[in-house]
Amino acid sequence: MSDKEPVTVPRFTGRDLPPFGRLVIQFAPPVAIIALILMVLGNPDGVASVIFDMRTYVTGGFTWLFILYSLFAVAVCGWLVFSKVGSRVRLGGPKAKPEYSNFAWYSMLFACGQGIGLIFWSVAEPIMLRDSSPVFEAMEGNVAGGGIVWAYFHWGFTAWAMYCVVAVCLAYSHHNLGKTLTFREATVDLLPRWSRGGAGVVIELLAIMATILGLSTSFAFAAMQFTAGLTSFTGVSSGPTIWLFVIVGLGAAAAISAFFGISKGMRLISETNSILSVVLVVAAFIFGPTLFIISNITQTFGSYFTNFVPMSFWTDAPSTADPLTSWQQSWNGWWTVFIWCWVIAFSPFVAGFIARISRGRTLREFVIGVTIIPSFIVMLWIGVLGSAAIYYDDKSGRGISDAVNADVASGLFAMLESIPVIGSLLLVVATVLVATYYVTSLDAGTYALAEFVSAPKRAGAWFRVVLVLSIGAVATVLLTLGGSGVVDTVQTGTIIGAFPFSIVIILMIVNTIRRLRSRDRATRELEMVVNDPNPNVELKVSEEGDVRTVSASEMKPGASSS
Repeated sequence: MSDKEPVTVPRFTGRDLPPFGRLVIQFAPPVAIIALILMVLGNPDGVASVIFDMRTYVTGGFTWLFILYSLFAVAVCGWLVFSKVGSRVRLGGPKAKPEYSNFAWYSMLFACGQGIGLIFWSVAEPIMLRDSSPVFEAMEGNVAGGGIVWAYFHWGFTAWAMYCVVAVCLAYSHHNLGKTLTFREATVDLLPRWSRGGAGVVIELLAIMATILGLSTSFAFAAMQFTAGLTSFTGVSSGPTIWLFVIVGLGAAAAISAFFGISKGMRLISETNSILSVVLVVAAFIFGPTLFIISNITQTFGSYFTNFVPMSFWTDAPSTADPLTSWQQSWNGWWTVFIWCWVIAFSPFVAGFIARISRGRTLREFVIGVTIIPSFIVMLWIGVLGSAAIYYDDKSGRGISDAVNADVASGLFAMLESIPVIGSLLLVVATVLVATYYVTSLDAGTYALAEFVSAPKRAGAWFRVVLVLSIGAVATVLLTLGGSGVVDTVQTGTIIGAFPFSIVIILMIVNTIRRLRSRDRATRELEMVVNDPNPNVELKVSEEGDVRTVSASEMKPGASSS
């Protein structure tokens, strides 16, 4: 046996970018983002008008595309669960073991995926849609339940399927084929060889831009919502100065978490999130209108499963009879298209992080873990908090609705204030959750962004800290200099960017399906070698990126392929 140190797996079989391409990847995004921020700050009304028109164009002409894409994602997840490939393919090869316990894994993927979104919308969406919503408008007796069911739909299974299918593509490409954890290497081998270099740079630029702008605008909105939480139990007035202190505080916490890594930083905060989330939901259930919550959850769960197909195919067809003059004329423009675009825009860092922490699980285990379990948690969360919000809204003469209309971020806190005995304590818990959920989202985004920028090299802890500080700086400029209107403009622009990025994702999914369907003995041997830590095993990669598969005899201990 050799006395060499075991190699780090998975072994790298991908191709590094040429020097010019790497230069573009490293410097084009910050230059473009600085230019965008200067344009928005210099002419906020003009830029907002352009983005408004672009959003109208995307909503009016391509609602069908986003609906079909969501259905495609669900179908691919179903194929992975029920086909033989789902049980036969293990991320990291047949001998790989999960790196994290189920509780830690669920906590981390939930925290990076939808924690902060649920804090924001678990009350706001059921309240905003309680009086009228498609599919449920003709339902008698529980029109208000339609808002909760649509919230289940928008934040539950379909949204997680859209994250999952992207994560599967990245995870299989990285853990089994030895590619970098990047969109370009999960996609480009579907394209003609001559186009792969340039296409890879464009794909990676789209992923990096979506990640930076998505995290920055979310950071700004998290600061506003955290301030709304502070206001609810301290009376502190919201404003640029408080926002700045909040951004610095959350940024420092995220930087510390990023420095200590996934196992020590992200995992501990995510598990704390899970515990506090359980405390919040259980307390609201016990001390709130328990009987109403049980009854409404039972009814709305049934309604969700009954109406899942009609909601999934809802395109608001009458709105296409005439060209839209404003995206606001379309219900989907406010809701489904808006949320699906947001999911697509967040896919680079959410899916990248989920892929990184999921080594050792079969594709079937992966898909069930990323879709079914989180979806059930989401539905319980919305069912309890959304039902309580509707109950207290009725009892207070639409007091919760008034709070949401005045400030969407304050909806959850207005509902919690109505809970007797422990409402004040739950305000503190919810405010802490806003902070910790965003810290984990920023932490996850930093890991994915570091991979996009530095791959195939592993980014160090200090580089991740620098990325956190950079994203915090962008959020600070947007919020303290431009205000919430500028943040909203940039956020909407980021979501519009989901339109071209959705094409990249579709190509990547098709490429992954092709890879899995053509998986033969040579591919299985390659997966074993890629994940073999034996230093005597060698893997040959040609200049064109072709990998020479090592035979079984060469994989025996002490053997060498050289």
